Amino acid sequence: MKILAIDSSAVSCSVALSNDSEIIALEFVNNGLTHSQTLLPMVECVCQKAQVSLQDIDLFAVTNGPGSFTGVRIGVAALKGLAFPADKPCIGISTLEVIAANIEKEDCIAIACMDARRAQVYTATFESVTLRRLTPDEAVAAESLAERIQSYDKPVWLAGDGATLAYEILKDKCDNILLAAEENRYQNAAKLCELAYNQRDKAVQGAALVPTYLRMSQAQRELKKKGIKR
Repeated sequence: MKILAIDSSAVSCSVALSNDSEIIALEFVNNGLTHSQTLLPMVECVCQKAQVSLQDIDLFAVTNGPGSFTGVRIGVAALKGLAFPADKPCIGISTLEVIAANIEKEDCIAIACMDARRAQVYTATFESVTLRRLTPDEAVAAESLAERIQSYDKPVWLAGDGATLAYEILKDKCDNILLAAEENRYQNAAKLCELAYNQRDKAVQGAALVPTYLRMSQAQRELKKKGIKR
């Protein structure tokens, strides 16, 4: 099974192509350009590297949030557009789950944290070995994670672009937290390919694929303050 995976949920962007769960081509950029400029050329490059056409792809995968509102929207829209001509199946996987999958430690807890601004994080908690979900994706104050972390009698690893923020807030309250190494801290399309292959039975048609935002965008919040409905 050939899988094309896209992650544009944060500042960096990555595209990977796998045969089952084995990566055969990968592109990663963090050059300051918008994802609308970089994403499709990266898809083309990955396909050229692997000598694979879009018609050969069996499953399209994307991190469908949470994350940057614009980045998530671009990734989901691009994936739907790529899958549509041949009516290929798609799968959206939580950005937080992709982050947590990087923590491959035995008998520990993985907490994915993405910076949601204002000392808040998008977060979800998983058992590391099986990646069994313990909490839903949610947007919370970083300090509110203390009670949850204290309830675990095993090491708790933090990962994601909000992990350092959470660690600095929580390290004096929780003596069982650890910060993932930087190379294992962030979401990436290669890990997304692996998860997509393992969850391929959950694939849907492109029309059913939607972003997950968890909260309103800044623009929507400003409109709400002014009493403007959209």
